[in-house]
Amino acid sequence: MTLAELDAQQAQSLSEVAAAADAAALEQVRIRYLGRNGLLPAIVKQMKDVPAAERPEFGKGTNAWRAALEAALADRLASVGTVKKEESAFDCTLPGRWSAPGAKHPVSRVIEESAAIFARLGFTVADGPDIENRFNNFTALNTPAHHPSMDASDTFWLTDDLLLRTQTSPVQIRMMTQYRPPVRIITPGRTYRRDTTDATHSANFHQIEGLYVDTKPVSLADLKSTLAYFAKEMMGSKAGVRFRPHFFPFTEPSVEVDFSCHVCAGKGCRVCKNSGWIEIAGAGMVDPRVFNFVGYDPEQVFGYAFGFGVERIAMIKYGIPDIRWLYENDTRFLSQLA
Repeated sequence: MTLAELDAQQAQSLSEVAAAADAAALEQVRIRYLGRNGLLPAIVKQMKDVPAAERPEFGKGTNAWRAALEAALADRLASVGTVKKEESAFDCTLPGRWSAPGAKHPVSRVIEESAAIFARLGFTVADGPDIENRFNNFTALNTPAHHPSMDASDTFWLTDDLLLRTQTSPVQIRMMTQYRPPVRIITPGRTYRRDTTDATHSANFHQIEGLYVDTKPVSLADLKSTLAYFAKEMMGSKAGVRFRPHFFPFTEPSVEVDFSCHVCAGKGCRVCKNSGWIEIAGAGMVDPRVFNFVGYDPEQVFGYAFGFGVERIAMIKYGIPDIRWLYENDTRFLSQLA
């Protein structure tokens, strides 16, 4: 390329900049002349072919072209941008757009509030997988092989050994097999059972289970005081707790736990079915055979466990009559809790 051709190319590039109508067109010009594979980089690579006598002038001309083109691109871009900004200026006469207020889901609220309450008692949050094995979900929890909960009609089996966990108790087994006492944990999480969905049942729901194990004596009195504190913090200062005898494979003795109705203060109403009490949780002292499964000495270790459904507490606390409301993603329902 000669010096005359270099001048002609410079004039051509500057005319293209002046003719560019918008930023997109300017970018195309920039790429064509200054891009990695553009004309100017290609000319610089060909400098070795220019006669030695002309090379200094040719180099100066190339640099002058680059500087002029970059300046022209910047000036034109500023001009194009100013026009575009004026055309799309904000119209302050338009009415405002207000977003709907957000709200935490009731299930998330109960889990977060429960974790905070138990944290004040020294409990930490432990987590585990949704897919469990037979040992952690049933065997180590002292569930006999013939127990109906192992039937395919009750449990989502994936293989002969793997299943979708039916409770969060397997996390307790995992923690006890990994750590020595003391162990003080709660295990919030999603669980799965083959239940027919209706107003009070769902095939997947959330549980929070708690475990306290220590080498010093732990009694039912400790369990009751823990749940009484939780009841007052979650349901109100006047909430009370009562235990009723029950049976669970993994605790002995076992109890059903009722909280006094926070709506009627125990006098009887629609929420508590006029009994004054609301069934909340299952609990009891950890069965010594469970300690044997996890490698603890049942003569040296003591502990209690409890568990409750998150959805049940959410329905009672927020007056939700149908569990399906919690899963239908209806923003009208969530907005009422904001």
